[in-house]
Amino acid sequence: MNKLYPDAAAALDGLLHDGMTICAGGFGLCGIPERLIDAIQAAGTKDLTIASNNAGIDGEGLGKLLRTRQVKKMISSYVGENKEFERQYLSGELAVEFCPQGTLAERCRAGGAGIPGFYTKTGVGTLIAEGKEVKSFDGEDYILERGIRADLSIIKGWKADESGNLIFRKTARNFNQPMATAGRICVAEVEEVVPVGSLDPDAIHLPGIYVKRMIVGAPYDKKIEFRTVRERAAA
Repeated sequence: MNKLYPDAAAALDGLLHDGMTICAGGFGLCGIPERLIDAIQAAGTKDLTIASNNAGIDGEGLGKLLRTRQVKKMISSYVGENKEFERQYLSGELAVEFCPQGTLAERCRAGGAGIPGFYTKTGVGTLIAEGKEVKSFDGEDYILERGIRADLSIIKGWKADESGNLIFRKTARNFNQPMATAGRICVAEVEEVVPVGSLDPDAIHLPGIYVKRMIVGAPYDKKIEFRTVRERAAA
């Protein structure tokens, strides 16, 4: 089975529809599936529910889909540096389900493992717990969190072989691995594809069974999410 497609539009062909749920890997601008996000923007798919740690920054990453009003709801950990995300949320234009970072990762991991829900202490006694089932274990309260299943997962990898076995690079591993397993279909963009057998089996982070389609997205421009400049020393 040939999993490699010529470009992002071809890899997403037949998978996009209005009102769908998408799990998107990455953290800020690190490890985000840039080419696949651009293809979704170009396709004009709307009323999207997107589960992602955050929504990039203004005009970059998932921020592009916010700017074009293609997103109906975000399931995220924080607004971050995205002012448009903040503006749409505060004005009531965008539904947002805030979720603690570790809980979000576990909800996606659980969904991918076929676990419909789990109990956690994170959020007990806070707004996060409102409307959720509370259960006591050994005298401690826990809240029920539901696993997340998506119609589509879009992720960014570093290197993959032709069968889809994939390696993430350093911190870009972040949310990509749990997001990959939570979707019914996973499409990955990677920087390099190598022949089967080239990768050390012990180094593979995501088995190819999870990856249905791939593209090579390189080369990439490294974008800076938040630039800090030290003041010039006095002469």
